[in-house]
Amino acid sequence: MRLRISIALLIMVLASSCGGYEKLLKSTDFDLKKDKAKEYFEAGKYVKSTELIEQILPRFRASESGEDLTWMAGQSYYGMKQYELAGSYFKSYVEQFGYGKHIEDATYMSALCDYNISPRAELDQMNTRTAIEGFSVFLARYPNSSKADECKKLMTVLQERLVEKSYMSAKLYYDMEQYKAAVTALSNSLKEFAETKYREEMMYLKLKSLFLFAENSYDIKQKERYQATLDDYYSFMEEFPRSSYEKDVRKIYEDTAKYLKIDIKNTEANIQ
Repeated sequence: MRLRISIALLIMVLASSCGGYEKLLKSTDFDLKKDKAKEYFEAGKYVKSTELIEQILPRFRASESGEDLTWMAGQSYYGMKQYELAGSYFKSYVEQFGYGKHIEDATYMSALCDYNISPRAELDQMNTRTAIEGFSVFLARYPNSSKADECKKLMTVLQERLVEKSYMSAKLYYDMEQYKAAVTALSNSLKEFAETKYREEMMYLKLKSLFLFAENSYDIKQKERYQATLDDYYSFMEEFPRSSYEKDVRKIYEDTAKYLKIDIKNTEANIQ
């Protein structure tokens, strides 16, 4: 009997609570909604908090309350891991409240949201670049911030993601036997990410792409393209004289020299 009464009371409390919130949503008392939104936010009830904020923010947007509501909305959506929505509110805060009390944190959180939605390397990296830009802006504005070191660490992670994306995209052209496009993509990637861990492999793929492009060209174009291959061979050997690709690179050199009628023995003797 007591158990039934307890269950009934619990159901009544829950029904009353839900009914009260539904009435609050329909209410025109904006100050009450603002106070309850803050109360829900502080209790970690982010869904209810954001529902109320979405309703009342237009009325308070230009006021001090608007600043607090925008900040709470960003924090609430971040707490729910809805990073795109959170980021839009943090960006809005930065744009509207340049001297606000949360401006430093909002600038950081805006970049952090882009970091959290930055995808794996094989996908489009727009958010990765946006996050790097956001962290760069933060470091320029707040170089002595306690978050500065964390920003630098996150930027390193993002930079590596861009490097990997660049490498994968360039290699894809090579795998598809589109050697001219591969040379262009590999050259651009090596220029943009000179310190990449893939540098040796990418330089080798560029050299081989040049060679295969020359080999498959019309006769009228072959000489200049083999010459480009030879030039790239010397660049490769200067940087990686003991490469793991040494055997294949040597074969490329010998075939290129043969076409260009270069006496390998005399040339190497003169170099020595």
